[in-house]
Amino acid sequence: MAEQTIAGKKVAFLLTDGVEQVELTSPWNAVKEAGGEPILVSPATGKVQGYNGTEKGETFAVDLPVAQADAGDFHALVIPGGVVNADHLRVDKDAQAFTRAFFEQHKPVASICHGPWLLIDTDVVGGRNLTSYHTLRTDLKNAGANWTDEEVVVDQGLVTSRNPDDLPAFNAKVIEEIAEGEHAGQTP
Repeated sequence: MAEQTIAGKKVAFLLTDGVEQVELTSPWNAVKEAGGEPILVSPATGKVQGYNGTEKGETFAVDLPVAQADAGDFHALVIPGGVVNADHLRVDKDAQAFTRAFFEQHKPVASICHGPWLLIDTDVVGGRNLTSYHTLRTDLKNAGANWTDEEVVVDQGLVTSRNPDDLPAFNAKVIEEIAEGEHAGQTP
């Protein structure tokens, strides 16, 4: 099977300080290699701090403040994990509105590890099939999601995975869903 291309497609990566670095860099590189244009969107300004577990990693330049970002300018959204990152994003009203707009516009959304915390506070998981880091299972079930322990789950344009070990499968599905484009079933 030929590799899929997403040439010319802009992909927002929504994150802030505390992001699990590999959950940003691995899908970011996959998007670039498939011809897409990744753009770092954040409530933070300047740079955000990546982490490798509990150890500080690299910093990454913010391309666009989330308060100024418009989902209409993008083809898809990727939400990396990291406990601190996800905990800060989930309570940020601009991050919630930006994320919800992707669902309203039927665009692919991908979230890994602790990233689905934002999806709970955006009120888009009810009745959806997804996975996450195992500690979010109860939170997601309480929000109405159908949680399963699988390396990658795809539900009408929503791609979720559990942890960095799942990145190869996650990245492949992210590219596949972006290539497919909008999904009528991708609604809040």
